[in-house]
Amino acid sequence: MRTALTALLALWLAGAATAQEADAPAGMIEYGEPVPTFPDPSQRQRVIAAIAKSKDRPVEQVVAGLSRDSVAITASFDGSEILIYGAIKRETPIPDGPPLQIIVTVEAPSRPLTIWRKERKAGIWINTEKVEIGAAPGFYAVATSGPMSDILQEDWDRRYRISLPLALRAYAGKLAVDDAVPFTEALIRLRESNGLYRLDEGSVKLVDQTLFRADVRLPANLIEGDYKTRIFLLRDGQVMDVYRAPIDVRKVGLERWLYRLAFDQPLLYGLMSLAVAVIAGWGASAAFRKLRRA
Repeated sequence: MRTALTALLALWLAGAATAQEADAPAGMIEYGEPVPTFPDPSQRQRVIAAIAKSKDRPVEQVVAGLSRDSVAITASFDGSEILIYGAIKRETPIPDGPPLQIIVTVEAPSRPLTIWRKERKAGIWINTEKVEIGAAPGFYAVATSGPMSDILQEDWDRRYRISLPLALRAYAGKLAVDDAVPFTEALIRLRESNGLYRLDEGSVKLVDQTLFRADVRLPANLIEGDYKTRIFLLRDGQVMDVYRAPIDVRKVGLERWLYRLAFDQPLLYGLMSLAVAVIAGWGASAAFRKLRRA
């Protein structure tokens, strides 16, 4: 009897141990090593995608910062300057070959526009031919660590639209002229003279292929919007890595109040402008009368 009870107790203990092992989470132990489990199938896909992305990571990466990420346009705003600085992150020695190069671009929001050609007919300058641009940035500055034609290959320029002519987006609609290049060249020339388009070759300071800085001057006639900053890391004319950062440019104070009033309440804005002109005229007239009597 005692022998039978001992055998039954041994069988019960063995069954409990088997049941405990079966209740353990599947996949926790495999070949003696812990294996991660994925209760959510989408979690596994996210981990696989992250691993694949880490394998495609470039050998050299840009790590950068901006001295300011917002610009306030006030009534006395006469321009601003932004310092863009950073370093090259790498886990291996500096590769051999052509030296590293840096290109920094600052771009305002783009808008469609029409470029007209004026011709003098019968003694009067009138608009004749036109070219419509799908989108052109209101401000575009390019700063480089060397001559643009030497450090950037054309196919990489077309891919990222870095140079000034390529920053202008495609033409809108069917072209009404045989050659649209003179129109875009005229637009770039006019905006360069106003300080809205700028190419500063050699203005990016690069130290020991590791540290860099660039000073970008923003003119007084900025438009508000979400500006984009791009920092390109190049070697042998090819883009190795790109760093992007936003800059928020907004009107504030009295400048913003007048700007919003002009668009939201145009009638009230017009009446207020008329009243200011009348008061200013009356004040000037009264001042002159007082000067004559003196």
